[in-house]
Amino acid sequence: MAETILFLGHTEAAGELSRITLEALGAAKSLAGERVVGLVGRETLHAAESIGSCGASRFLAVTGEPFSVSRYATDCAAAEAICRAAGATIVIAPHTSRWARSLPGVAQRLGGRADTHITGITSNGSSLQVARWFYRQRMEALLGRAQRPWILLLESGCRAAWQGDTAPVTLENIEVEITPALVRTTVTGKQAPRSELQTIRPDAALLFVAGAGWTKKQKDGAMHVGQAAELISRFLEVSQASLGSSKSLVDLSGEGHAVLPFLSHLNQVGQTGSTPRHPKGLATCCHGEEPHVVGWRFIQERRAVNLDPNCGWARGKADVLYVADAFEVMARVNALLEER
Repeated sequence: MAETILFLGHTEAAGELSRITLEALGAAKSLAGERVVGLVGRETLHAAESIGSCGASRFLAVTGEPFSVSRYATDCAAAEAICRAAGATIVIAPHTSRWARSLPGVAQRLGGRADTHITGITSNGSSLQVARWFYRQRMEALLGRAQRPWILLLESGCRAAWQGDTAPVTLENIEVEITPALVRTTVTGKQAPRSELQTIRPDAALLFVAGAGWTKKQKDGAMHVGQAAELISRFLEVSQASLGSSKSLVDLSGEGHAVLPFLSHLNQVGQTGSTPRHPKGLATCCHGEEPHVVGWRFIQERRAVNLDPNCGWARGKADVLYVADAFEVMARVNALLEER
């Protein structure tokens, strides 16, 4: 049976499509079958035209103010309406917080199945298989399902974002009745730290990881935690890199030791933390232990700065190891960045 592939996306605050959404579109375009685009948001025509050359046979949309914000009830209603209108058997969507919260519920309403955290999709023409990691990204499984519709939420950074020209489209607006029950939850606003305090940036080109060495005694026999915090925060501000840390550094506060003031367990990278997918990574004052390095397995280019030439990074875990003082290196890097 031929599949009907539905790419399902939602617009961002300014009406555009995010990078992860375009990555999911690229995955949908790689599959054989009739391809349909479905969009949800306050205004969707501009977003639809921005991907108008993707080769979809239909462009469906649920549009309006109630769908401008992330809300389970309205998101489920909109996604369900689009899936039914498209007659979709396979639904490809980005693994955003908005869709991850609502699309499994949509699968239940449609009598289908949903799989999240998908990292790869392959098709040999007669069957479809998806890849997913388990056990802290140590085991990869290939999954297939006969149940339809099958909703797949694709992780960020797993494939190149779709690129193409804008083109006019005929947008089919799907009507969804807004009942009081759908808008019972009121979105009053969004709270976020100031941009200069934001340290976790999933879309950043570089992941900068700080190790416990930043808070240890340096070559003059003294600790320089304040200077370390200043160097790192300045680098993050100028480069707009994302900040990670090793478990040892995050846990130092519980042992009564001085820590960098802007770090939390949310920054932790590794076996007990996150597994980011940035194109490049730079580890400083880390030793490259296996539990920490496992979080780097999807970083495409890995470099490290460490005074110890025999640390774990030198044993094949980094593409390049700079044997140098991280304080001096980062001070010089900041100076060069500020000169640009």
